[in-house]
Amino acid sequence: MKDTINLFNLTQEALNSFFAELGEKPYRTKQLMQWIYHKDQLDFDQMLNLSKGLREKLKQTATLELPSIAKQDFSLDGVIKWAIDLGQNNHIETVYIPEKDRGTLCISSQVGCSLACTFCSTGMQGFNRNLSTAEIIGQVVIAQQYLNTKNKRISNVVFMGMGEPLLNEKSVYDACDLLLDDLAFGLSRRKVTISTSGVVPALLRMADITPVSLAISLHAPDDELRDELVPINQKYPINELMAACQNYLTAGTQERHILFEYVMLEGVNDSIRQAKQLAKLLKGMSAKVNLIPFNP
Repeated sequence: MKDTINLFNLTQEALNSFFAELGEKPYRTKQLMQWIYHKDQLDFDQMLNLSKGLREKLKQTATLELPSIAKQDFSLDGVIKWAIDLGQNNHIETVYIPEKDRGTLCISSQVGCSLACTFCSTGMQGFNRNLSTAEIIGQVVIAQQYLNTKNKRISNVVFMGMGEPLLNEKSVYDACDLLLDDLAFGLSRRKVTISTSGVVPALLRMADITPVSLAISLHAPDDELRDELVPINQKYPINELMAACQNYLTAGTQERHILFEYVMLEGVNDSIRQAKQLAKLLKGMSAKVNLIPFNP
């Protein structure tokens, strides 16, 4: 028997091809996406505007499979954390952070991470594997299903969970397509953010592939300290990273900005001298700096 395909892996364009192979018209894509993403309906039998024959074909060739929830934690400040089980003892974390004017979902792109940033707990556990598009989008669907029952919404999605998104480009870009697609989550490009530690070749590609927002895990204003805190800097030093950032800002026709993330490590990277170095480094760039208190 032919392997079934998880439809959460498919963008709108890929779904068009999938339905064409089944001998169906492109409008089936719109119908299916509305059931999945707008009505939270994952049972083909309940998708009543699809013909009975098509529903049978879908049951034979496709699934709508979500990862399972291992644990759900609630904090007093409204933050919700999901530990998600991907099988074979692989777990990832997804976090919903409510604020007055927004609800941000922080999602993972890999199980573990290979970049070994010295202050990051994910980096300490090493790298297991990349997530599929379905496993990335599945995090958003799981969160959305729960939040719908509480009359809360996801207004922003950030790739700031486990893993380095730009070392899993295909799955991450396809997930971004779905996050921006009006038939799926319909978020604006400014409400979806990819955060990278500075994988320069992928960052150059990203500028032309997806219009989403960019965050850079910087954490130091000079190569000597950044080599230590963010080891990928040894491969792609700050001057190369800044050139890639400038390229991102000028690519495309729409105005772009960059968020620079800077974890404050007492006595390591938080001096006035380093603040001035940072201001000099980013001078003239359309950017914001997010100073993050280190969480022990």
